[in-house]
Amino acid sequence: MGLKNTLFLALLAAMVAKEVFAAQHVVGGSQGWDQSTDFKSWTSGQTFKVGDKLVFKYSSLHSVVEVGNESAYKSCDISNPIQSLSTGNDVVKLEKPGTRYFTCGTLGHCSQGMKLKITILKGNANAPSPASSPSSSSSSSSSSSPSFSPAITTDASSASQCFASFLFILALSLTVMLSLF
Repeated sequence: MGLKNTLFLALLAAMVAKEVFAAQHVVGGSQGWDQSTDFKSWTSGQTFKVGDKLVFKYSSLHSVVEVGNESAYKSCDISNPIQSLSTGNDVVKLEKPGTRYFTCGTLGHCSQGMKLKITILKGNANAPSPASSPSSSSSSSSSSSPSFSPAITTDASSASQCFASFLFILALSLTVMLSLF
């Protein structure tokens, strides 16, 4: 019976650890999903890994449309979306490695640069995600310096991660204690 409990707690600890170490990326940082955000600069400072989450925060003037390929992304073709979101506080879990493409569904916003291309890496890779520039950009050097914005978590998610860390440590401690008996 002690071995079953130990295995159960070890599994629980592993599941909690997976969630603790996943990052939440608030798309666009403090500016959010908005036309004024430089998504190329924001993306260049991020590393997206399997298990992470994208958090899109925006006003009712916008929406989030995920498109299936680079061609649709570049041409702002949202006629065949993978998913469309419009709550203003949408969370997208990054479940597998690869490239994903997001645009704003409001007419004209995508062509004005309100779109995001990310590459999701496996495991603990630390290379930043390559970003694509909006089609309206004419040069790679701009007058404003690119800003670095690490994975940003809200106060609620920080508290949640602290609680998850506590649960992880508690489960690990119980596992060790039970294995001693």
